[in-house]
Amino acid sequence: MNLQLLRNATQILQVNGKNILIDPMLAPKHFYPPFERTGTETRNPTVDLPIDAEELELLIAKTDAVLLTHLHLDHWDDLAKELLPKDITLFCQPADVEAIRQAGFINVQVIEESLIWNEIGISRTGGQHGVGEIGEMMGIVSGYVIRHEQETLYIAGDTIWCEEVKAALDQYQPDRIVLNGGAARFVAGEPIVMDTQDIFKVAAEMPASKIYVVHLEAVSHVSESRAFIKAALAEHSLSERCFVPEDGAFLF
Repeated sequence: MNLQLLRNATQILQVNGKNILIDPMLAPKHFYPPFERTGTETRNPTVDLPIDAEELELLIAKTDAVLLTHLHLDHWDDLAKELLPKDITLFCQPADVEAIRQAGFINVQVIEESLIWNEIGISRTGGQHGVGEIGEMMGIVSGYVIRHEQETLYIAGDTIWCEEVKAALDQYQPDRIVLNGGAARFVAGEPIVMDTQDIFKVAAEMPASKIYVVHLEAVSHVSESRAFIKAALAEHSLSERCFVPEDGAFLF
């Protein structure tokens, strides 16, 4: 497996000769208005993609499938819906299938629990996109465990530390874990994705795994920067196995 971070949660996974595009937000910088109830007038995304229009066209041309954790704008945006071929293989959680089909996509494969695609195992995991009323408002989200031969990757998705995440870690024992960090939040309420304390809990649960923190410095309601998270990881002696990649970087 090889995994490249583009921006936010948008990643390219190369596995068994296939290219899987994860949670595509493809619009240029400041294309969308500020998110409501975040207390900021900054438009989104806050940074450009690390590739230009020609490179994006080539990337889409070689993409074999798309994997969606949920349908919030910063994971599945209008430009992705416009640019991606309507017959591309698209994996999603059950709650999102009708909305994706209504957008014109005809090859939607729902992952109820797990499936095998081109000898690649994909299993869906649960999560909590916040707590209380905000968590309910944010809706259903999923993560995915992707397995091929001896490699196991866990893409946690937009979730805080919760029983669903712990259960996924305990069941699948992934050797690599991608966490959506940054402690994104609204004006009121608790973070809706992992903060540094949640990252520490994952690291404690999986002491032999490598952890990669993404979903950073690309949308306006993220409250923990890369520098803040790197410093916190260093303070807890986790820098040797917990990484905070820059946009465009290859995670592994």
